[in-house]
Amino acid sequence: MKRFLSLAVLVLFAASAWCAPLSFQARTIIPTDVQQIISVDYRSMQNSPTAMALKARVLPDNLKQFESAIRSFGIDPDKEIDQLVFVSFRTKEHGLMAIGIAQGDFPEEQVTKRLKTKKVKGSMYHNTAVYPAGGMQMALLDNTTLVFGDSAALHVALDTRDGDVSSLNSNSQIANMLSGLDRSAVWSVLDQQGTQVMMKSALGDAAQLADYETVKKRLLGSRYTMDFNNGVKFDLDVFTSDNFSAASLSALVKAGVMYRKMSASGVEKVALDSVTVDSDSAKLQLHFSTDDNKFESLLHSDLFSAVSR
Repeated sequence: MKRFLSLAVLVLFAASAWCAPLSFQARTIIPTDVQQIISVDYRSMQNSPTAMALKARVLPDNLKQFESAIRSFGIDPDKEIDQLVFVSFRTKEHGLMAIGIAQGDFPEEQVTKRLKTKKVKGSMYHNTAVYPAGGMQMALLDNTTLVFGDSAALHVALDTRDGDVSSLNSNSQIANMLSGLDRSAVWSVLDQQGTQVMMKSALGDAAQLADYETVKKRLLGSRYTMDFNNGVKFDLDVFTSDNFSAASLSALVKAGVMYRKMSASGVEKVALDSVTVDSDSAKLQLHFSTDDNKFESLLHSDLFSAVSR
């Protein structure tokens, strides 16, 4: 999670990541108190060398762990998964937890045969078979959806599906931010608390201004989309409570970009010159675009290394 937030910070001043829409089945297992959803569209990603370079450089540790677990389950992510979703959420009992959701083509008969071949034995939780996978637990919900995580997190996800815990559908703030994202190959959403942390880190010294402490309380959440066709295009929306807060945040982000330019290298300055910031009603809008070569150069810059570690 920390690594992904670092990536989001970089996008504010030069870079980012990728994703696709949630299925109905996926929505039913995501608890209401969502911190962040990250969706990786495997099919789109594999068709873009730039996206693959970004994946190798900044893929969050949790997503790497989930990929490893999937492979131990006898599934090849590169061939059998269309979409991998990482969800972090909060619970009163366990604090921050995370699950992974894989969407693709997983015929139950074939999956069961693989498990028998690997001598993997499952146990039942409610009416669902749960199997060990690479130090995690995994459950096949239907022929298109796998959910996995540690035992406690997976149980919360299954409790949510069975109606014992409120689901994502009852979180109006996150649900509203998801609207329209199904038209994008790449997207992510971040809740209020996560957005406040991200913006403070992204603004750097500009966050020390008194205006930020005032605006911070009025940040409601954020989302981004990314496109790897014909270069790299990234769009970030930060939702605030009113027009004045959005305009104030826009001014602070512009100040942050200017501050970064003062110490940026040549390739970093070019990237920062490609960042545009504005406000529309109660929403901050940030846009970044560049060609593949410049973006791949940025991946190896000092600025990228500093904010993605």
